[in-house]
Amino acid sequence: MTRIAVIAANGKAGRLIVKEAVDRGLDVTAVVRGENRTVAQHAIVKDLFDLTAADLADFDVVVDAFGAWTPDTLDQHSTSINHLADILSGTDTRLIVVGGAGSLYVNPEHTLQLFDTPEFPDEYVPLSKAQGAALDEIRKRDDVRWTFVSPAAEFLADGECTGSYVLNGEELTTNEAGKSEISYADYAIAIIDEATADAAHAHVGERISVRW
Repeated sequence: MTRIAVIAANGKAGRLIVKEAVDRGLDVTAVVRGENRTVAQHAIVKDLFDLTAADLADFDVVVDAFGAWTPDTLDQHSTSINHLADILSGTDTRLIVVGGAGSLYVNPEHTLQLFDTPEFPDEYVPLSKAQGAALDEIRKRDDVRWTFVSPAAEFLADGECTGSYVLNGEELTTNEAGKSEISYADYAIAIIDEATADAAHAHVGERISVRW
């Protein structure tokens, strides 16, 4: 049985990722700073930055659903991902990161990112750049089995669970209607699909993206 730890499990994305994993019969531990409000069978009550290698030693997969939203904490996207990479360094444990869409490329040369485009909302630029910086940090690591998963441009917290999604790579893609959307629920399915993928289908050392 795959053993999964979900960090920041009490958040909207974290709770749905936990639920999807539990529904599949996996052994799931919620990593939370306070009361466990998920359906996970087990919990580690600890701040992410206080986690040690011993805390995560028994897991096959660690899902990082951490997010920081205020201007004075945005740098924690990078510091947290480096902390997790440091304590998982040299192990077989996979690190799957819940990423953002703003850093997806919008040209085949990969020189222009979504947050660089004039249509991108100004209020989301700092967060998206912070998430992009975290991706840049984890790209430097060849000692960790990481995967960074970007959602679609429209990430719908209360969107329906359709049970399906389209897997893509580094570039922003849209459906036939020209939309880039995914619900948190279907994104959670994609995360657990990746967490349980066999070696031939796992995207280790890659950034992938999912949309409807």
